[in-house]
Amino acid sequence: MGWRYVVVGLLGCMAATAGVVGFQMYAVTTGPVAELAKRGSQVTAEIVLTDDPKVRASKGGRFKQERVVVPADVEVIETGSVRLAVRTPVIVFASGHEWPGLLPSQRLRVTGRLARPDAGELVGGILLMHGQPRRLGGLSWVQTVAGSFREGLREASNVLPADQRGLLPGLVVGDVSRMDPHVSADLKEVGLSHLNAVSGANLAIVAGAVIALSRLAGVPLAWRAVLAAAAMIAFTVIARPSPSVLRALLMGLIAATALGTGRAKDGLAALSAAVLLLILFDPELARSYGFALSVAATAGILLLAPRWRSHLTPHHPAALPRGSAISPDRPAAPPRSSAVAPRGSATSRYHPAVPPSGSAISPPGPGEPSPGSAVSPRGSAVQPRGSVTSRYHPTVPPPDSVTSPRGSGGPSRGSAISAHHSAVPPHGSTASPHGSTAPHYRNPAAQAGSVPETVDLASCSPRQKLHGLRHLLGGPSRRAGSRQSSPPGSAGRWVWRWVGEAVAVSAAAEVAVTPVLVLMSGQITLVAVPANLLAEPAVAPATLLGFLAALVAPVWPEGARLLVVPAGYAVGWIIEVARWAVGMPLASVPWPGGWVGLVLLGVAVAVAIAVWRRRAWRAVVLTVAGAALVAVLAVRPVLAPWPPEGWLMVVCDVGQGDGLVLAAGEGRAVVVDTGPDPDVMDKCLRRLGVRDVPLVVLTHPHADHVDGLPGVVRGRRVGAVVVSPRRTAPQESGRIVAELGQWHVPEWVASPGMHWVFGPCELTVLAPDPGAGEMGGQGEGSVINNSSVVMRARWRAGSVLLGGDVETEAQAEILRRVSPAADILKVPHHN
Repeated sequence: MGWRYVVVGLLGCMAATAGVVGFQMYAVTTGPVAELAKRGSQVTAEIVLTDDPKVRASKGGRFKQERVVVPADVEVIETGSVRLAVRTPVIVFASGHEWPGLLPSQRLRVTGRLARPDAGELVGGILLMHGQPRRLGGLSWVQTVAGSFREGLREASNVLPADQRGLLPGLVVGDVSRMDPHVSADLKEVGLSHLNAVSGANLAIVAGAVIALSRLAGVPLAWRAVLAAAAMIAFTVIARPSPSVLRALLMGLIAATALGTGRAKDGLAALSAAVLLLILFDPELARSYGFALSVAATAGILLLAPRWRSHLTPHHPAALPRGSAISPDRPAAPPRSSAVAPRGSATSRYHPAVPPSGSAISPPGPGEPSPGSAVSPRGSAVQPRGSVTSRYHPTVPPPDSVTSPRGSGGPSRGSAISAHHSAVPPHGSTASPHGSTAPHYRNPAAQAGSVPETVDLASCSPRQKLHGLRHLLGGPSRRAGSRQSSPPGSAGRWVWRWVGEAVAVSAAAEVAVTPVLVLMSGQITLVAVPANLLAEPAVAPATLLGFLAALVAPVWPEGARLLVVPAGYAVGWIIEVARWAVGMPLASVPWPGGWVGLVLLGVAVAVAIAVWRRRAWRAVVLTVAGAALVAVLAVRPVLAPWPPEGWLMVVCDVGQGDGLVLAAGEGRAVVVDTGPDPDVMDKCLRRLGVRDVPLVVLTHPHADHVDGLPGVVRGRRVGAVVVSPRRTAPQESGRIVAELGQWHVPEWVASPGMHWVFGPCELTVLAPDPGAGEMGGQGEGSVINNSSVVMRARWRAGSVLLGGDVETEAQAEILRRVSPAADILKVPHHN
């Protein structure tokens, strides 16, 4: 019967979701905007932004270009002489310096061309902008206030180093406008990408802090829940409702409602309700990787972490009902139908049994208890059925059992309990004094005869109950006026429990999100768990201090700057952890992406579970894995170190383009071209141990040769940058000059005959000749390629000719002027 309700509920949820998606698909695929998008029409429209504009750098092609992508609602559309009022979501693609400063709810007038969206997109079209937008109205007051908080945190963060001032606003309020791309790449590679933007953890930290402060202030429980809900909603508005924040907000509101009403909180039910409601509200979240990662991580923590935590945490005596001290005596466990001992008997650590209805209860005697004796009218210690009085489980007797003597060996089924046993009296028997049904425990102070031997837990103060628990665990008793020390080993147990819980939560979240990461990026991150364990302690202080700085920044900028300084130390620790983890061997393992990789991952997990359940196989696998780990971490660096001793030149794997490193001494190197990706170039130099770059040569200003320059500059001293004397790409050359000015790195212009010696390397410039004019070619970009700086590098062991991307025309001109003899030729321009 239970499964029937589950199936019906599942089908109902699927039908509701399908209906919502169908209605929304019909709304966006019909109407004026969709029809104009199918024809690719030029339109003028009035739009309202629904999110912050996001700047995306294009890494493809010859030149670096930046695009702005922002979702918006079209409210008025004009084409020709027709003006229509509509409300259709679109995606706007634009460029220009005015877009990054715009905020949600801004109304704009724009001109552009409508195009069809990708299949499955729940938007009416793609609006390709022409020119700059014109503002028509102001912002809503909510977004104005939120924008002032975000701007205040940005301004306060200016006192921090560049990498910290980018990460702190991203971590606290989701503002990644100044995020260092190198830091972002490091966080992504080691499984810390949830820290370079706002996630559900940040919202939970803020809500938890509000609840703790309101509790200290004596705020009633219901109002605590209201304050927590208000704090979560305010945080969501300021930080922007990203998919993970929306999921956490809805779960938090459900939990706050349960807290305020005193009802039980079920995390899995709250997660399920949050996912269903959000999908019904915004079906496109079902296609969001961010939403999928957030839900998967939360589900993993709820389902896997408790069981793993119990295995990682040493078992201790379970908490007893808080009461007075319990006798340390250890008599034998009572029979299932034993009766209640009279008042004055000592309660054992074992669970009392529950007698059958109508059984007789007798006081203990010196010999075997006689069956059928009556209950003492005042003095039986009552134990509620099923209550927990020790580490052991209560036993429930069969109904209608009777008492029978067993002999001198101890009580039997139906017999009365001795002084070391307690039970619940039969129905109708007299309970403890005043009719209390609360459990009674032996008081050690009763030995002096000054206090009752049993104590009613319902009448105990919290301190007395704690005293009883400590006595049970073997700790010293508290006496009046004496100092109480913690039980031996309690601090170590607490630390071990905290470590076990941290490991279980991090591992459960990482295991749960791994299938999604395989679909996204086609890799498995092996250092994610230790990296998260090291970074997580810094998240809470960074979030709380940063959010407090954002709140006070509009009215007290100096105070906000004081608050971001310790927050900067926290995010600095996160950055250092990411840098350390990236440098670890096998930080991430390549894995097939897409559905093929997901199927292979499922097979691997099934095999691993089957092996782990067999002790013999498990031992073999652990031995092999340990040996492989030792080989990778210890043997390989000795037998095949990287870089090899005495290396002279390394070609970095940058994909399309060039990135060459010439050794110039211990920790020093000359870099010739930097490839298209700063992160790849930075990682290559890090693996080589290069900390000082006396010279960088940019052969020609194409993106696949110069865009990786920020990766070379990152964390290193750069002496100078050599560029071509022919300014064949003014826009790209101007950008490079501006960047060098920001880094305070001098720019030198190459000319034939220039000569340098750096350690074992000797460099000589061979071309181009500044006096010669521009030289064309057969393809697009040939003029820029033929302006490449050509150099020859010499060592005692040999030489190499570095030709940039010179094509056949420039090569012939060089051969006419010089004789570029060399042992190795770096083939120019893709052969």
